[in-house]
Amino acid sequence: MGRRFAPLELDEVELTELRSLAARRSTAQGLAQRARIILACAEGEQSKVVAARLGIDQDTVGKWRWRFAEHRPEGLWDEPRSGTPRTIEDARIEAVIVRTLKTKSPDATHWSSRGMARASGLSVSTVQRIWRAFGLQPHRLETFKLSTDRDFVAKVRDVVGLYVAPPEPAIVLCADEKSQI
Repeated sequence: MGRRFAPLELDEVELTELRSLAARRSTAQGLAQRARIILACAEGEQSKVVAARLGIDQDTVGKWRWRFAEHRPEGLWDEPRSGTPRTIEDARIEAVIVRTLKTKSPDATHWSSRGMARASGLSVSTVQRIWRAFGLQPHRLETFKLSTDRDFVAKVRDVVGLYVAPPEPAIVLCADEKSQI
C-alpha cells in the first residue's frame, strides 16, 4: 500500500481558479494537468486512481498533491529552472525597447530586427527574443494614417455618399489596397 494523503480541502476561490486553469485553452498543458490532478484529489480519490484515470505516474500525483498542500495554488506553477544566467544586462534590454518604441530606423519606416541588431550591437536573435518577450512588433502600425492627397476630403465625401444614399440601380464595390487604410 502506498503513502496515504489527507483529503484536500479547497475553498471556493481555489476551486474556481483550478477549474479555470484546467479548462482554459491558453493554459500551459503542464499547469492544466496539475490543476486536474488537484481537482481529482479534492474529490477524495486515491493517488493511484487519479494516476490511472489521467494516464500519469502515481509519483507525479503524489508530488503535486504534496506541493499543493504546502503552497496551495502557487505551488502548481513552475519553479525557476537551472541554466546559464543572462549575459545581457537590464540596461541594454531597456535601451532596445526604448529605441524600438521612441525612434525610427534612419533608413526605413520602422525598425527591423537586423537594423536594431546593428544599431544596438546585439545579435538578431537576441533582438527578436527581446521583442517577443515584450510583445513588440514594430512592423505593425496601430495608428490610423491620413492621406496626404489634396483631394482626400472630396473623395471621402463621394465614397461615403455612395454608401449613405446610393442611386437606385447602383452597386457599390470596395477593394482595399493596403491593410492600414
